[in-house]
Amino acid sequence: MGESTHKSGKLEDEKQAEYTSFLKVLPPVEFACVYGSSLHPNNQDKSAMTDYILGVSDPQQWHSENLKLNKNHYASWMVHLGGARLVTGIADEIGVGVHFNPFVSWNGKMFKYGVVRMHDLLQDVLYWERFYLSGRLQKPVHVVKDNLDIEIINTVNLRAAVSAALLLLPSEFTEEDLYAKVCSLSYMGDLRMLFAEDKNKVKKIVTGQFNLFHSMYKPFLEEYEVKKLLRLSSTSRRGIQVSQDFDVAAASSLVSSLPPAIRSQMSLKLGEKTKLSETGQIIKDVAISSREEAAKCLQGILRRRVMVSSARQAISGLLTSGGINATRYVAKKVSKAWKSWR
Repeated sequence: MGESTHKSGKLEDEKQAEYTSFLKVLPPVEFACVYGSSLHPNNQDKSAMTDYILGVSDPQQWHSENLKLNKNHYASWMVHLGGARLVTGIADEIGVGVHFNPFVSWNGKMFKYGVVRMHDLLQDVLYWERFYLSGRLQKPVHVVKDNLDIEIINTVNLRAAVSAALLLLPSEFTEEDLYAKVCSLSYMGDLRMLFAEDKNKVKKIVTGQFNLFHSMYKPFLEEYEVKKLLRLSSTSRRGIQVSQDFDVAAASSLVSSLPPAIRSQMSLKLGEKTKLSETGQIIKDVAISSREEAAKCLQGILRRRVMVSSARQAISGLLTSGGINATRYVAKKVSKAWKSWR
């Protein structure tokens, strides 16, 4: 084994130990992953918050246990007025099923963790029901615990993300362009992008984590090359050069990899056609008359989905994180946005 491979392996073990250690102060979870800026290989900001998504089978029971262990992680008014029932009620009825505890200080570091019901996480990953956590998992994450093989199930989400991005890209583009488009899917229509996010966010995510994106999406590029949907050529500083078929048949093939709920919405807008499958079954499909029309339709559906989810989660977040934490969080985002716009 080469020295650099040994070093990177050791670094991975250290990271895994560091990420697992925080979970020990919380009740047990089914799934845990770290996402966001703390994964950037070039991120030297030691004060940066480490972000987690935690999947649990019963959020109300989990929050009830966590309130006994870590009452200070929650806004005080929630603890006094309704406890675990109120926490899950706001997450489910107002938000998108995720409750975040931000600015949690432990062991000299800052953490934020979002708790979601495993069923809701699976629904979003497979069907883009809210297009909220599925968007998070389309970007690089570090899986810390995975009792239900979410990492394997997430390949459905990644294939759908590639298909959506290809539909929205021109006939020729670079690997970096593809990852930027994948990354931007879950920001289309996000209200935070209007005033409280860094306008260079997508570019920073992709350039900072290019190798991680490459290892995530390379199998799908190769799969689509075999299907003759893509042609991969010379590698440059921005990765592989890619060209794609731009005909209606290729667009139909990409649409067929999108989640069922998205396809049925597209059928409502563009119309439906029936065709025979290889096994002789009659199946319904989206009627696509032009690639541009399909791309525009998909963009509208995703934008609306993201807009609704981001608005719901923003209101839920302001309610549940308490006045001081909410102000700190928004101020931090606005400050980033302001610097990027100057």
